[in-house]
Amino acid sequence: MAFNIGMFSLAELTQSINLIPFKYGRLVNSGIFTLKPINTRTVMLERQHNILRLLVTKPLGADGTPMEHGKRDGLTFKVPHIPATDVILPNEYEGVRAFGTENALDTQQSVMLRKLAENRLKFEITWEHMHWGAIKGLILDGDGSSVIYNLFDEFGLTQQVFDFELDDPNTDVASKCRDLSRYVELNLEGDVTTGTRVFVSSEFFDSLITHVSVKDWYKNWQAAAQMSQVDPRKGFSFGGVTFEECLGQATTSKGATTRYIAAGEGHAIPEGTMSTFETVVAPGNFTDTVNTYGEMLYALSKLRDFNQGVDIWMESNILPLCYRPKLLVKVKRY
Repeated sequence: MAFNIGMFSLAELTQSINLIPFKYGRLVNSGIFTLKPINTRTVMLERQHNILRLLVTKPLGADGTPMEHGKRDGLTFKVPHIPATDVILPNEYEGVRAFGTENALDTQQSVMLRKLAENRLKFEITWEHMHWGAIKGLILDGDGSSVIYNLFDEFGLTQQVFDFELDDPNTDVASKCRDLSRYVELNLEGDVTTGTRVFVSSEFFDSLITHVSVKDWYKNWQAAAQMSQVDPRKGFSFGGVTFEECLGQATTSKGATTRYIAAGEGHAIPEGTMSTFETVVAPGNFTDTVNTYGEMLYALSKLRDFNQGVDIWMESNILPLCYRPKLLVKVKRY
């Protein structure tokens, strides 16, 4: 059997499952979040509150201005543990024709690979769900309601909300965009940005492009985008801000459907930052991964008693974070 040659060891299964391409991942694969493997189960953010004030001139020989120095503090986050189990029983492949063949029988190994691929999709959508939570400042568990981290509470902040007033034909939407960009730039706290992107619901996007101060600009921009075969919903730029429609949703562990972006709302972030968004990846809970740097997903299998099947264990230990949640602006159409 394959188990006798170590084919399904922790290292082999983990390597195989991590080679399966991502199916979900607008945020996971966007480059917004920097991947940071760690060899512990907690990550600490250390902050230095610098005081930067102008110095005044004084006569020659006078005492210098006493310097002030800010205090240092830190926040600690525990990386969530996401385990899952599965099983392969002999009757799943005994006498069963292999998929896509006429008379070849299925095998334990092919069933294993199919289940690994299918189960990985569940982890991928979970990662995406958590990353959208980090973008919104509220990271929820897979049940859709239990809070893993409220980043605004952790940092002692209140989320900034921008009302675009798209129901008012007299609203200067370009001015609203400039105000949003200015707010983001003024709160970078030492980081940099290449621009502001707002992930919006379809309701917000439709209200935006049909507003009297935007629709002519959108028509011209749309015509140019169509010539280059670009879907305008993937990034419509107006007033120095890029708006992207997001239709993503997921089914919670309780069976309810949850939208990443609520109807009529959106969430703005700075793009091109260097140290604002990170995905922390902790090591697996195994004896041979202690003090090693984490991987996105681990898998392990073992024979059941009396060779009556195979148990599969899979786990992920990740935490997407925004270290400057003051930048996570919520927008409303009205």
